[in-house]
Amino acid sequence: MKRRILLISALVGLVAILSGCTEINAPITDESTGFWNEYIVYPLSWLITYFADTFNENYGLSIIIVTIIIRFAILPLMIKQTKSSKAMQALQPEMQKLREKYSSKDQKTQQKLQQETMQLFQKNGVNPLAGCFPLLIQMPILIGFYHAIMRTEEIASHNFLWFDLGEADPYFILPLVAGATTFIQQKMMMAGTANQNPQMAMMLWIMPIMIIVFAINFPAALSLYWVVGNIFMIIQTYFIKGPELKAGQVDAGGAKK
Repeated sequence: MKRRILLISALVGLVAILSGCTEINAPITDESTGFWNEYIVYPLSWLITYFADTFNENYGLSIIIVTIIIRFAILPLMIKQTKSSKAMQALQPEMQKLREKYSSKDQKTQQKLQQETMQLFQKNGVNPLAGCFPLLIQMPILIGFYHAIMRTEEIASHNFLWFDLGEADPYFILPLVAGATTFIQQKMMMAGTANQNPQMAMMLWIMPIMIIVFAINFPAALSLYWVVGNIFMIIQTYFIKGPELKAGQVDAGGAKK
């Protein structure tokens, strides 16, 4: 019960923080008011501007640097979330047996299923909500950085490589790279589970397509952020789930034979 109350409280707090998301078209400055603007969006906007000024008004390079800094900052949360996900995945066979054992839909049977499921979690030291809290902390930061990019006016007036940061990529290179890296990153994260869950397998294709569509229509600065963030996640996932990924490749090779 306490865990549920904590989760609900966290969700309510998250909704309160993200209430500032309606200001996406309002420029962010040091005079912007509200918790969301003052403590999340503006500090990130200031950080982008600081690194851009440091590197001769190079806002593209600044976005890359700040994206990497943010990803390193939330890395411990990502590791915790991944470990929690792996622990839950390891218990899936036993949970499936319990569901088969208590397949009846009557209330008493379902209560018994819940009791034994919780006992299984306690026995193995697994908290089913452990994967939620890191996500709740990450989301305001990542959404805040998205806001900082979209609402920092200086970004739109600069270019980087072949594109203008304030306009969509005219050659669609960034959107395609963003979609491809999203697919690779998700494929690595879902290693060993996508085949077992049709919904996850579907999301493996839907998310990259959505990212491509958004990136085609959004400023290239945002596409750049997606690409850098995805590449970081691919490298991060490789180091966290390396043995698991290699085992999956071996299994796949054996299955083909």
